[in-house]
Amino acid sequence: MKFEVTILGSSSATPVHNRNPTAQLLNCNEKFYLIDCAEGTQQQLIKYNIKAGKIDYIFISHLHGDHYFGLIGLLSSMHLNGRVKPVKLFGPPALLEILELQFRHSETVLKFPIEFTALTADVPKVIFQNADLTVETIVLNHRIPCTGFKFSQQKRARKLIIEKLEAENIPIEYFPLLKRGLNLDLPDGTVIRNEDYTTDSEATKCYCYCSDTLADGSYLPQLKSCTLLYHEATFLHELLDRANVTHHSTALQAAEVAKQVGAQQLLIGHFSSRYKTLQPLWEEASSVFKNTVLAIEGSTITI
Repeated sequence: MKFEVTILGSSSATPVHNRNPTAQLLNCNEKFYLIDCAEGTQQQLIKYNIKAGKIDYIFISHLHGDHYFGLIGLLSSMHLNGRVKPVKLFGPPALLEILELQFRHSETVLKFPIEFTALTADVPKVIFQNADLTVETIVLNHRIPCTGFKFSQQKRARKLIIEKLEAENIPIEYFPLLKRGLNLDLPDGTVIRNEDYTTDSEATKCYCYCSDTLADGSYLPQLKSCTLLYHEATFLHELLDRANVTHHSTALQAAEVAKQVGAQQLLIGHFSSRYKTLQPLWEEASSVFKNTVLAIEGSTITI
């Protein structure tokens, strides 16, 4: 089961050389979920050979430009390229108003519908489910309403031990029941114990995305035991005062969060443009949480 995230942008506020503002692409079983969509996201998709037409789900964390200024361009290109299937868009309530205003004044009528879900940043909520994932919001503490996102894999059905089933001539019509974990009572009185003919599916994993936030601890319960935690690390800890004023986090704080919640791996990004090299940010975070990686554009992290 493919579950991986590709970094499209990792800069905060403004683009800098070799770093675009925030955007990530989550691939779950070849279904594409775009997480934030800053300026330049289209170019990044092209650069890394990702087909924009395969993106059916877009999640916008908040309405600071470095997280959504690329959205109007991406949707417009989808329209020009003949897209007709819907885009499911999740974001702050005003996002739809902003898009409609731009389309109205450019006299653009999209060939495809936008199925919009307005998000509130007050309490965590499940906002989407399909056969692969459950997505819920993470309430963050930023200067404006802001949500992170928790992408949790759905538990797969149990795996059949086909060789054993066939060897004992178990009728195929019973296979779906066994996959659901049920024991079977056959007409002749035979009892088929599920554990004898199936194995458990892989343990589920989750990806937690914390875009922009003060590291105030309020959101930690939702992050418990996540497989991969993305946490913004805009500044080194020597600029903690600046981080507090701007409602951001330091690399040290991101690592402390990962350690507290028992994450398996930490991914840090949203780096201030003041940092020409990212090594000091990695060193600061990894001094507290060893399994830390940098959000390097073009890199893909398996969850």
